[in-house]
Amino acid sequence: MPSDFDPWETTYDYFRTWRQDWTWKFIHDTLREQIRKSEGRDVAPTAAIIDSQLVKTADQAGQRGYDAAKKIKERKRHIAVDCVGMILAVFITTAAVQDRDAAKTLIEMLVNWFGRLQLIWADGGYLGTLVNWVKQLRPFGKLRLEIVRRCDHVKGFKVLPKRWIVERTFAWLYKSRRLCRDYEQRFDHSETMIRICMIRIMVRRLAKQARFPIFQTHS
Repeated sequence: MPSDFDPWETTYDYFRTWRQDWTWKFIHDTLREQIRKSEGRDVAPTAAIIDSQLVKTADQAGQRGYDAAKKIKERKRHIAVDCVGMILAVFITTAAVQDRDAAKTLIEMLVNWFGRLQLIWADGGYLGTLVNWVKQLRPFGKLRLEIVRRCDHVKGFKVLPKRWIVERTFAWLYKSRRLCRDYEQRFDHSETMIRICMIRIMVRRLAKQARFPIFQTHS
């Protein structure tokens, strides 16, 4: 721990308590709402983008799995972001879990938390039965999964519509020294560290917007 911090036991106790009583999530979601307001958007999103990212784990980290496609034994971060790039939901698994399987848990979170959600974008890795599964979540409502495909005739790198937003969010996370690897023993601790990183990003972003004060004093 840095020298100006309390003993690690005290710091960890606050970290664990705030995770258990959802304080970290409350702070994160409140700041996200302020970001959306500052962008002229409604607080409740109607669209989301989902994707996953393989991340290396430290030697002391806990459970991990083997990704047969990339032949590495690591973990996966599954996130859903809004059209501003702010995280709506996060879910950690081992690398052995398929994206389509983890997406069901992620999308169920979105459906439960955001009643106005109508559209979810994803890449070709989510193509298949997941598309019809999403439709069945709200049989009398408007909710669909739209696959953003890469054209086979295009060579080299190409920015895909909407897909670049979630990739940018992953880049923000990877710039954090704490998140360039997964050091946590527990998956829920990994999810909390991602929210803490986003809290820092959002606070800095709001602080730069002079037209939108973060704190208001009341007489």
